[in-house]
Amino acid sequence: MSSQLKKWKSAEIAAFQEQFLFWYYQHKRTLPWRGTNNPYYIWISEIMLQQTRVDTVIGYYYRFIDKYPTIQALAEAEEESLLKVWEGLGYYSRARNLKVAAQQIVAEFDGRFPETFEEIQTLKGIGPYTAGAISSIAFELPEPAIDGNLMRVGSRLFGIDADIAKASSRKIFDEAFREIISHEAPGDMNQAFMDLGSSICTPTSPDCANCPLKDFCQAYQTNTQLNYPVKSKKVPPKDVYYVAGIIENSQKEFLIIQRPEKGLLAKLWHYPLEEVSEATFKEYQTNYVKQEQKLSLDLVAESELFEIFNELPIVWQTRHLGEVKHVFSHLRWHVLIFYGRTNQKFDYEGGHWIAGKDFETITFPTIQQKLVAKFLENQKVRKVL
Repeated sequence: MSSQLKKWKSAEIAAFQEQFLFWYYQHKRTLPWRGTNNPYYIWISEIMLQQTRVDTVIGYYYRFIDKYPTIQALAEAEEESLLKVWEGLGYYSRARNLKVAAQQIVAEFDGRFPETFEEIQTLKGIGPYTAGAISSIAFELPEPAIDGNLMRVGSRLFGIDADIAKASSRKIFDEAFREIISHEAPGDMNQAFMDLGSSICTPTSPDCANCPLKDFCQAYQTNTQLNYPVKSKKVPPKDVYYVAGIIENSQKEFLIIQRPEKGLLAKLWHYPLEEVSEATFKEYQTNYVKQEQKLSLDLVAESELFEIFNELPIVWQTRHLGEVKHVFSHLRWHVLIFYGRTNQKFDYEGGHWIAGKDFETITFPTIQQKLVAKFLENQKVRKVL
């Protein structure tokens, strides 16, 4: 850091807390997990909100609480049903960790949610931010909830030029916020910071004129708002190329395969995929291009098209169905789709045949949902023609 943190005087802290909480009570968002101090509800909402927009989470939150209203119900959940409720939220390890943590609570805390910051952090999938949010909102403990949102606000408020992309910087922000957090309403103050960061102290266009903290904000006083936060650039996601085989048998069943138990999309289902080079991907994209006058379901026996399907009794359509893309945190998938038919219900390692009408019973990751949507889109076009 280029300078030491300025220590606030007690009168300044008191004025800050009063002004900020008054603003929050006047402008706070109405959200289904607010207005309760039930740690279970707060926990579920905080886990869902990781890497996910608030407006996306609301519907999932209601469905999840309806299906699993208690810690005990979650601890006893069947994994497939649990993942189905979570389907579409992504980062499925979050859902699995919730069940493990619920089982921890039943086994180690007699089914009662732990009430200290330290004990909450022992639960699977809970780090310092989530523990801070739960302990402050549910148990009124003066624990700051430090995440990227709060670090952006704090970097401007205190003039902190530490790189927020570095884990070591969290200690600096924790020290600063611990000095000013309300001991009477710590949960409200953490939620006030959440609302401020989402509506006013935004990353690129902060609305400083309407900010309740402008009288206290060092960046505002020095007109350096856009200098904060300091954040080193993320490594861009790596491009990875696949071809997907949508294979249908004479019973109108489709072949899907299950991912390994560990790794990306662990234990989830999707159409068979083969990773190919970028050059091969583009060659297929060009040579098997969709022609408007050839939209009929002309098929050609080309099982050698994909190595993973070699020697299988599949007849492939002569064109691809298009490309879908999906970005993970570190990878960008490009998937080119081909459709094939077979008269045999052959065995395939890790594979399972399922009718399209039964897809609703299987938990599919977002990439598989995109593949299904692209296939159905092609089917509709073909029927119209």
